[in-house]
Amino acid sequence: MNLKDYPHRRYNPLTGDWVLVSPHRTKRPWQGAKEEPLIEQAVEYDPECYLCPGNSRAGGKQNPPYSDTFVFVNDFSALLPDIPEDRLASDDLFIAESEKGICKVICFSPRHDLTLSLMETPHIRKVIDVWEDEYRKLGDIPYIRYVQIFENRGAAMGCSNPHPHGQIWASQSIPVIPLQELEHQKAYLDQHHSCLLCDYLHREEELRERIVVENDSFIALVPFWAVWPFETMVLPRRHVGSLCELTDREKNDLASIMKRLGTRYDNLFRTHFPYSMGLHQKPSDDDPHSEWHFHMHYLPPLLRSATVKKFMVGYELLATVQRDITAEQAASQLRDLSETHFLNVTR
Repeated sequence: MNLKDYPHRRYNPLTGDWVLVSPHRTKRPWQGAKEEPLIEQAVEYDPECYLCPGNSRAGGKQNPPYSDTFVFVNDFSALLPDIPEDRLASDDLFIAESEKGICKVICFSPRHDLTLSLMETPHIRKVIDVWEDEYRKLGDIPYIRYVQIFENRGAAMGCSNPHPHGQIWASQSIPVIPLQELEHQKAYLDQHHSCLLCDYLHREEELRERIVVENDSFIALVPFWAVWPFETMVLPRRHVGSLCELTDREKNDLASIMKRLGTRYDNLFRTHFPYSMGLHQKPSDDDPHSEWHFHMHYLPPLLRSATVKKFMVGYELLATVQRDITAEQAASQLRDLSETHFLNVTR
């Protein structure tokens, strides 16, 4: 099958969704909207930033003079822990139910100018340790069933503050996409008696068409079914369900792969590359979830340059998602980039 030149559909076994791939459309000219490239360096401390150490936050509270990672409950949380349990189900057309939860913010560093791709690997490891600790503590709360850790990087992804930070939303129910992944991983295990992502990773290692960067413990690749132009997944070689199951060495390797992948992203269009990144870990309930394979998603919008991004509009909102550049082309571009950051900043 000619996947390089002709339109085709690709199946995502994790979610059951399909993506339309149209590689011939990469030749079309672009006269649409353009983003402003971000290449200037920020200051180490911004007195106007509500996430910098010692400053007042937008909600009125004051940050401590923190010197490492800093975690606090989101002042404008999308989920709240103390709400009444209730449900509306007057018929099959109008259904609603209460949803409790906790939302937190993680400042990766006290420095206003240090994104994950510019941080040293040991500092990224500290962020991973905080992620693990928060996943464990929030998951131990009896009513919490899922802990979603994520980062929105850049204004193009709706980030409201440039200080490098991420979020955690811990919810009473399992959200839609993790639930899809849970159901499909379980169905695959029941049918094949093996792990979906373990089998997928083995095939990718054999083909070596979409791998971007790897080390002893992790592989970062452009998934065969990628939707976003330079979307990637980070997968552990060993079957684990969460950060809590990683060894000390594996956590160091995860920090290293995040640094190397993040540097490639920034180098691709010589900009602070925007993306939404998230960790998909097993649900926080009493089930061991042997089917679940821990992984990370990077979903970046930039398409052709630092100024042109992919839009989800028209056919994609009404029918099915679509991409132009193939997963193999995207992986090749990312793989061939330098691991020295284009800003050449020594931290």
